[in-house]
Amino acid sequence: MKDFGRSDDPRVQAQLDRLSALSVPQGRFGLETIRALMERLGNPHRKLPPVFHVAGTNGKGSTCAFLRAMLEAQGYRVHVTTSPHLVRYNERIRLAGELISDAALAEVLVEVLDASEQGDEDLGPSFFEVTIAAAFLAFSRTPADVCVVEVGMGGRFDATNVLEPEALAACGIAALGLDHERFLLAPEEGVPQEPMARIAFEKAGIAKAGVPLITIPQADHEMQAITDVANRTSAPLHVAAPLPEYQLGILGDHQIANASLAVAMIQQQKSLAVSQVAVREGLLAARWPARLQYLQAGPLTRIIEGCDWLLDGGHNVQAADALARHFEAHREYRQTGSQMPRYAIIGLLEAKDWRGFIDRIAPHVCALVAVPVPGHDSASPLALAAYASGRGVPIVHTSGSIEAAAHWHSSSGRPGEPNYGEVLIAGSLYLAGEALRLNDELPD
Repeated sequence: MKDFGRSDDPRVQAQLDRLSALSVPQGRFGLETIRALMERLGNPHRKLPPVFHVAGTNGKGSTCAFLRAMLEAQGYRVHVTTSPHLVRYNERIRLAGELISDAALAEVLVEVLDASEQGDEDLGPSFFEVTIAAAFLAFSRTPADVCVVEVGMGGRFDATNVLEPEALAACGIAALGLDHERFLLAPEEGVPQEPMARIAFEKAGIAKAGVPLITIPQADHEMQAITDVANRTSAPLHVAAPLPEYQLGILGDHQIANASLAVAMIQQQKSLAVSQVAVREGLLAARWPARLQYLQAGPLTRIIEGCDWLLDGGHNVQAADALARHFEAHREYRQTGSQMPRYAIIGLLEAKDWRGFIDRIAPHVCALVAVPVPGHDSASPLALAAYASGRGVPIVHTSGSIEAAAHWHSSSGRPGEPNYGEVLIAGSLYLAGEALRLNDELPD
């Protein structure tokens, strides 16, 4: 199921309803549609300030957050487009530092959707193609100094790859993993056959002649695929060095690699001056919702008071590995010496490797409530709970919602003690968005 979002503004909702009528392209790959749509709109992607373009499987959103924070610390006005949104569709388009207003969003969506339907041919763009066209159109009309653009899926045929070399300051590749296999591993001649090398090849498809291409260190097969693409496109290739001495505003040791990639992209580009002071201040100021985020006091967290609520939207095995490493590195204990308990509320999409996800986090939780992901094709909560029980989680349960799961934890007899531990909500960005909505904690 696609996530089009809802809006309280009827003008925006009318356009989201039109978006919901669009289908994910079945078997259609390429940039022809987005290029044709850009042409009908006057090619707004050619009227942008310098662009930082970021691909990857995990960490590309965090890398974009670090880039934005460093550039804003230098005083630049920054446009940003990322995906998916957590609560509101507006989160996908940030204009000169502020989320796009409902009025401006409705206006650009109307213009893009109308343009796609006009003339002798209905272009039939996808949801993401319309979104990127709307973002670039809004970017082209609002003064700013720089853009940060996150790839949606893959890279080579992603709608953001309509960007041309003249627009780009630097391109980056974050951590790689198997994702969107149906699309990114589709049979094709002349591409790497080993799955992870193919993923790397697709992500590296954002490379452009003369534009610095920066990657974090990758495994041998992936690195070779990236190198081959860089050589073929005449893109100067750089490998980001780890920067453990920097203090980061986003939790998780895995964020060091994302911060390192962002810093290396800043260092290798020649479009904008960014001082070391801005780099350090930006890395510390960076925030990225639903990535190891501790929730504030709100309607959801008040269901179980006296504990920490940790939210993470990571939805694949690599993200679960990062969670597990964070728990290992930051163990907390009671005064008695026993480890504080961690209670989990978990929901994952059926298409994801939910077994692998639970394998990684099972050793770190003492109770797990499996819930559906609202509005999406979820893995069965019964199946999640049964699997978690088989992986050694002492107490498992199922509930119909995050709120019901929280009430179950609250009434189960264990969380009544003061400072009893932590509640973890994890498994899906869509579930994370629902948690933020329930807690009245909207990303801004």
